[in-house]
Amino acid sequence: MFKIFNTLSREVEEFKPLEEKVKMYSCGPTVYDYAHIGNFRTFVTVDFLRRFLRWKNYQVISVMNITDIDDKTIRRANEEGVSLSTITKRYEDAFFEDLKCLNCEKAQFHPRATEHIKEMIEICKDLEKNGLTYISQGSLYFRINSFKNYGKLSKVDKEGILEGARVDSDEYEKESARDFVLWKAKKEGEPFWTSPWGEGRPGWHLECSAMSRKYLGETFDIHTGGVDLIFPHHENEIAQSEGASGKSPVKYWFHIEFLLVNGEKMSKSKGNFYTLRDLLKDGYDPMAIRFLLLSVPYRKKLNFTLEGIDASKSSVKRLESFKARIVEEKKKLKEGVGGAEDEIASLKRKFEESLDDDLNTAESLGFLFDAVRIGNSLMDRGEIDYPSLNLLEEFVSEFENIFGIPLSREEILDEEIDKMIKEREELRKRKEFAKADKVRDELKEKGIVLEDTVNGVRWRRE
Repeated sequence: MFKIFNTLSREVEEFKPLEEKVKMYSCGPTVYDYAHIGNFRTFVTVDFLRRFLRWKNYQVISVMNITDIDDKTIRRANEEGVSLSTITKRYEDAFFEDLKCLNCEKAQFHPRATEHIKEMIEICKDLEKNGLTYISQGSLYFRINSFKNYGKLSKVDKEGILEGARVDSDEYEKESARDFVLWKAKKEGEPFWTSPWGEGRPGWHLECSAMSRKYLGETFDIHTGGVDLIFPHHENEIAQSEGASGKSPVKYWFHIEFLLVNGEKMSKSKGNFYTLRDLLKDGYDPMAIRFLLLSVPYRKKLNFTLEGIDASKSSVKRLESFKARIVEEKKKLKEGVGGAEDEIASLKRKFEESLDDDLNTAESLGFLFDAVRIGNSLMDRGEIDYPSLNLLEEFVSEFENIFGIPLSREEILDEEIDKMIKEREELRKRKEFAKADKVRDELKEKGIVLEDTVNGVRWRRE
């Protein structure tokens, strides 16, 4: 039985979808710059949740929006003196490239905000009809004191609002309630559209309400995002969606905790700010990064360090080697003696139960590596049998499918290895040591370890 923490109730609840198919909406990127590693903790966890639900035999309809119109995108376009679409296309393409690099699957739908202005205007009309809006200086605002349920997600006290206090910016830091803008009056240097309230553009909070309603309906199962979005963004989403339809829009609110870097909040001024591209440029393995991002349960802060990536790479390599060893053992095994089928089956069951318990990835990985230790010990002693090998193979495959980390290395044939070793020797003779080391590193990445001996070069599969 899958249980999930619901931010709305502040409790771990049994997951019961509204209908046969699970409908899931995720707040996507604002495409004005490259996404940083904190963003990718959220996006990788969302991908993990979707994979886990599918493994639980749910069909999933997933939507992740692209914010291509807001204060940040407009400011970036104006700074560079280019069109808004030039900026947003550049960073949208980069985002999908980064997702692919981390083996994150695309959602079924990735709607852009600029392509859903009509739907946003329709929600504003519904809110206006229900007496929840007012106009000030040409902009349309949501009056939160007219919505009795405001604050139910974030627990912010709406009673503290000052009469007439409102906010025009798309984001605000203080955890105090403010009337927020739905439709912004036209400003110099900003894109604009025609609306019943004059020319202008939508506020950021409005976008997700409109797109989730279009693709998933007025009520759906799961809404995901980082904890930084609980207030004001998701609180305002609830106000808009429920204020327009009269229905609670989301059954389960799923929020991912912050990522720290070396124990501190990520900041360019502190020199601890990383995009995925920074890390890849420095040679870090994307699957090691993915492993690290998933190794800590999503409701706990993750302390991200470069040493942590190295440790995660070792863990992934250990699993790769273990999977390869199982394959080789099955080829040569003629007759098994002993085995530990019951013990392995118990660990596999505990792995699954940990994930059922609000996605406890740390505990589940512990059970997986217990099985690796037992399996290696049995193979070392020649005491493995087919049932145990098959179960270990299933266990590893389950990890691959749920965590989204493939463990099969690219096959390299003996002839290819010999050819690359000869190439390396020629480079060494010509004293092109940097190039020779590069060949050696390429072989190591493919799981081939070279050993220079007095009798020449020997190689072995890692």
